[in-house]
Amino acid sequence: MKHILFFGNSLTAGYGLDDTNTAFPGLIQLKINSLNLPYQVINAGLSGEITSSGKERIDLLLEQKIDIFVLELGANDGLRGLPVDETYKNLQAIIDKVKAAWPDCKMVLTGMLVPPSMGQKYFENFKAVFPKLAAENKMAFVPFLLENVATILELNQDDGIHPTAKGQIIMAENVWKVLYPIL
Repeated sequence: MKHILFFGNSLTAGYGLDDTNTAFPGLIQLKINSLNLPYQVINAGLSGEITSSGKERIDLLLEQKIDIFVLELGANDGLRGLPVDETYKNLQAIIDKVKAAWPDCKMVLTGMLVPPSMGQKYFENFKAVFPKLAAENKMAFVPFLLENVATILELNQDDGIHPTAKGQIIMAENVWKVLYPIL
């Protein structure tokens, strides 16, 4: 059995859902099972995680073999207005740790955007981090994890940030399009 580690924040963890198995990593496990593929999904989402704490937390998770690594972090950095260059460096440090531990591991990066209220310059700089990291590290890339979910009221919980179970289904499709060819 091969392992796919989903490493992220509340979007990965399934914050606010009645059943965390309905978060997008759990939905991807259902797709994998339906195709009889030899992969087990590990949901290592932690609500509130920022990239600097993720950089510390990843070490423990790398003790077991990881065949595919899906990195979904950065949204909380953006919502807090943390310096974009720090987000970039922290994400690169996480990627470097995974590569060092499991050189044959295939990697996927999910892109994120911040609300326009953060200012146009910050918005553009933040958005640019993800495609740049994906290209530099030859990672498969999901341009925007919340594509067709963000800002759509009925697909988000009352906080307007965290997707509902229906929103998670769309997120799973966004990731599956990029992940499936790797499997």
